[in-house]
Amino acid sequence: MTVTDRARTTAREAADSGPMEAAARFGLVARGAMYAIVGVIAVQVAFGDGGQADKGGAVAQLASHSYGSAVLWLLAVGVAGLTLWRLSEAVFGAAGADGRTWTTRLKSLGRAALYGFFCVSLILFLLGSSDRATRDTDSQSQTLTARVMQHTGGRLLIGLAGLVGLGIAAYLVHKAVAKKFLKHLNLGTASPRTRTAVTWLGRYGGSARGVIAGGIGVFLLVAAIRFDPSKAEGVDGTLHSLAAAPAGPVLLVLVAIGLVAFGAYSCCEARWRRV
Repeated sequence: MTVTDRARTTAREAADSGPMEAAARFGLVARGAMYAIVGVIAVQVAFGDGGQADKGGAVAQLASHSYGSAVLWLLAVGVAGLTLWRLSEAVFGAAGADGRTWTTRLKSLGRAALYGFFCVSLILFLLGSSDRATRDTDSQSQTLTARVMQHTGGRLLIGLAGLVGLGIAAYLVHKAVAKKFLKHLNLGTASPRTRTAVTWLGRYGGSARGVIAGGIGVFLLVAAIRFDPSKAEGVDGTLHSLAAAPAGPVLLVLVAIGLVAFGAYSCCEARWRRV
């Protein structure tokens, strides 16, 4: 066996090891906590409290408490676990019949990149080197949109990004409504009541994520059509815009509860997901 083969075998064994599974499950709990906190902030927005309803707002809110630093370090460890797990899926394939397809590997790689970026931002924030982890997604989206629009074809790219956002929204809603997420769970030993509860949380929470993704896509399209980067919005701006719409507070509360539901579902994934 060559050195390359031994290295590949060692990496494969590490990806399938108990510690990697534990890291993935702890990471899913951390992800669930972030979604739940954002959902709670969104409920406050619906009732007139102008909080920052995105992951940056969640980090800032945790950091304002005496126990915040310890909790954020735990979240950083959890997100690092998610990053490694998704990266191992991209390299070696995920669990399930379609786990080795290029589309599944590409999705895992994209998720690993997003989790990795947030993990690094969170660690730098905890070390006092950067405040990127607490920045609102609106300003980040507008800054990136403005930079892209400075280049030839940038307006078209932003428009395509908006269409991709709408496509992701449709995918998330379809996946939730059609209960596609259940194929990743091993609920054979769970009681019928538990299976019903997990299914409800996944459908409701997944649909809420789809609504937010759709809102971001719409804002990107508006920014491209009007050639105005300030029209681009992130999660925070999307939720605040929803609150300002007719019957918006009611709709926002429903979406906010959906985010909390997805947080709970993520914890269910930590228990029953095939890793």
